[in-house]
Amino acid sequence: MPHSRVQSIDHTVQTTNRWLADLAEAIGTEDRDFALRVLKAWLHAVRDGLTVDSAAHLAAQLPDLLRGVYYSGWEPSRVPIRRGREEFIEYFARSARVSLRDVSELAPVVTEFLCGELSEPSVTHVLDRLSHDVRTVLQPTGTARRG
Repeated sequence: MPHSRVQSIDHTVQTTNRWLADLAEAIGTEDRDFALRVLKAWLHAVRDGLTVDSAAHLAAQLPDLLRGVYYSGWEPSRVPIRRGREEFIEYFARSARVSLRDVSELAPVVTEFLCGELSEPSVTHVLDRLSHDVRTVLQPTGTARRG
């Protein structure tokens, strides 16, 4: 029996692979698994700080495959979770399996990457829902965002 391909699934797999390759390059690695861990940590840490409506707004902009990653483990009845700067960094580091000091380098790279893929105003809109202390962790270096 011949196997037919589903174009929308092929497209989201291709898009996700391109995103991970591009993010890995931006991070300075060829390890797409690492890029996925860092992206997932960013998405989950940010998602948990948003209201259900804001979280859904961000999810709607992601490729289908990454939308599944984004929603994995989400408990909408428990959000928003208000984490302070240090708690946010600890959560991100634990989720990405990186050191605490690496978060300040990795998180802004993911933010900048997503600004390019989704649009800067869209990402900024989401980040504006988070506390100033958390936004400073996520803000790309050299970007003069309001805060």
